[in-house]
Amino acid sequence: MFVFVCAGCGAELTAPLSEVALPVHAHQKYGNGIQLPVLMEPGTFAVDPEPWGPPWRTWEEVPSDEATARGIHAPVHALSGGAAGAIVIAPGDARGTLLIPENRGGYCCGLDGADGPNMACEACGLPVASRIDDCSLWQAVWLAPDAVRRLPVDGASAPLSWPEVLAEGKATPPVEPITARWESPPGRNHWWSWSPRWEAAAGQALAHLLAASEGRPVTVPDGLTGDVFRRALDALLPTGPPERRSALAGPGRPAPEADADILLVPVHPQTGETWTPPGPATSAPLVPLPFGVWLWLASPEPHLPLPASGCMPDGVLRDDPPAPRPSSLFRADPGTFQRTLVRLPAVRSPWLREILDDVAERRRGGLF
Repeated sequence: MFVFVCAGCGAELTAPLSEVALPVHAHQKYGNGIQLPVLMEPGTFAVDPEPWGPPWRTWEEVPSDEATARGIHAPVHALSGGAAGAIVIAPGDARGTLLIPENRGGYCCGLDGADGPNMACEACGLPVASRIDDCSLWQAVWLAPDAVRRLPVDGASAPLSWPEVLAEGKATPPVEPITARWESPPGRNHWWSWSPRWEAAAGQALAHLLAASEGRPVTVPDGLTGDVFRRALDALLPTGPPERRSALAGPGRPAPEADADILLVPVHPQTGETWTPPGPATSAPLVPLPFGVWLWLASPEPHLPLPASGCMPDGVLRDDPPAPRPSSLFRADPGTFQRTLVRLPAVRSPWLREILDDVAERRRGGLF
């Protein structure tokens, strides 16, 4: 456990927190005017290894060798000139801070941090963080890495093992209610939609699937995995043999099939490390999925088709009807897809660059 303190005066700025992996959807912008929930679970923090936030430079202003050194292999709209290592926490875990009104930034429905840190240390006035709560953005507080220090407050504990993660981890449902307006009363003005978390996870995974495809068609397992990936893969990759076969693999599952060319595997929710098959190293590329998404794909939670009476049968978690199916086909998040693809060296291939350059058009066509 750690607390973060002001680098200027040492005042405590957070509750005690434990470190987890940075969520894939940390920088997702979802829809228009949508009320998104808090990004981080209470009592946790994550570190963004890349620079983020102002000042921003356009692609033309960034030397090509600098972009390559930062792991960017294709043009992007802009690159952050901020410090790397920003720390993100839940807003409720902040302590001893005040808003800086003149740095509010954005302000469509809230704060977006576009003007730099908008929170100051209450004790000394040093700008220390950015509060983000504008519409279509995940609510969070981002601590400036050069304005805070991390101090241990408890004995160190080892991250959970994969069997422990499998036993204690929670699956992320693929469908959830989306709220359209901030002022809407609970239960009103919302609709059931594909989860923004799933759309971001699919955007990241789709980029890795395309890179692993080597320009050949890719098959995915039937069911929900097919609903998530098949339409995009079929549209973006050529048809006909030889196909590359993908399969779900991970802790608690049988050993990957020998003929699997690509493995869809979970990411450790604490360390961010990608699961790798035990034993002899596999040559199959690994496509990362957030653990909660992977767990639902690997072991979907059961629903009864009709309400049950009497005692609950063994193994049945609940008897309410399943959540309504979304009215639209699944679409991977285009922003997450682009952010991931430009960071994969394979994007230098002409056919992948063509896909990257055509995202906006395919978005208008309903693929993203």
